[in-house]
Amino acid sequence: MTGTLLDAPVVDGIPFARAGRDDLRARVGELLAAGEVDRARVLLLADADDWWTEPPPPPEQLARVPAAGTLREAMQLLGMGRVADYFAHRWSDPTHLAGLALLQQHWPGRRPVVDVACGTGAHLRELARRGVPDLLGVDVVWAKLWLAQRFVCPSARYVCADLTAAPDLAVGQPAYVMCHDAFYFLRDKPAAAAAMRALAGDGGTVVVGHAHVADPHGEPLPPEGYAEVLGTGLLYDDEELTRSLLEARPPRPADPADLRASEAVALVAGDPLAPAPADLGEPLPPLTPNPLYRDGVRTWPSERYAAEYGPRSSYLPERWPDPLPADAARRRLLVDLPEAW
Repeated sequence: MTGTLLDAPVVDGIPFARAGRDDLRARVGELLAAGEVDRARVLLLADADDWWTEPPPPPEQLARVPAAGTLREAMQLLGMGRVADYFAHRWSDPTHLAGLALLQQHWPGRRPVVDVACGTGAHLRELARRGVPDLLGVDVVWAKLWLAQRFVCPSARYVCADLTAAPDLAVGQPAYVMCHDAFYFLRDKPAAAAAMRALAGDGGTVVVGHAHVADPHGEPLPPEGYAEVLGTGLLYDDEELTRSLLEARPPRPADPADLRASEAVALVAGDPLAPAPADLGEPLPPLTPNPLYRDGVRTWPSERYAAEYGPRSSYLPERWPDPLPADAARRRLLVDLPEAW
């Protein structure tokens, strides 16, 4: 889609400008013109990304989503399955901590921030709570943006669009454009990288976090491939980022050739900026016990989650410690869940 956001139908404040969905966009527009906002919302909530293989829930179930009182209840009604496990427990997984370490070392300050493939907005929430004022979340799945706005980071602006075919997103420049745990899924990575650089503008910053080097899902590249596509030599190993946040120290960058055995890498292109003035390793209050602990035992939400994150989550002990260690919050035994988690 090209043009401006004024051309896109808007439901609950979120424009639907996703490319390749002309029929859906037209139908939503017709329903809105007829005053059928609830029916338009149901159609948008049923739309998924191209990697998702499950059928959407029945319309009558999707119609109940707005009445959900929590993020988890809404995701269950949306039929998000395994993805819901990841979003529900994002606050303590090693990938999220790596993303926080990347933000810690390369802080946007007062620059506009665009989070590409933002999902339910976990990083946007962190930025909003740390005082970053101008936040935009972009994703191809309208339902994820609805969840982000409703439950996770209501102060951000959201647009449902493909980055490489988006209308004018009205972002000031230079901007800070980031993409965490999603760049390896993008099929045309050169086009995506070019779009991110254009959005960041002269003097802007492009940050890609948790780009898989080897993964059965998505279409990963070797570290040198990511470096070439993004035009940068500033790379980090993802596990090094997680460790650095837990150890309260700056992460150590690495040469692409030394990262070939990494599970995932992160890259920073353009202006690297300065570290954050505050310690993102310490979650902000109010803090609650990590819900992964049930009856004092660390319990993964699924076998898939355990296989992916368990080996890299040694900072979460198998049993709830008594007394709690002094670094309980840094180790995410205590977490800062959204109010309506």
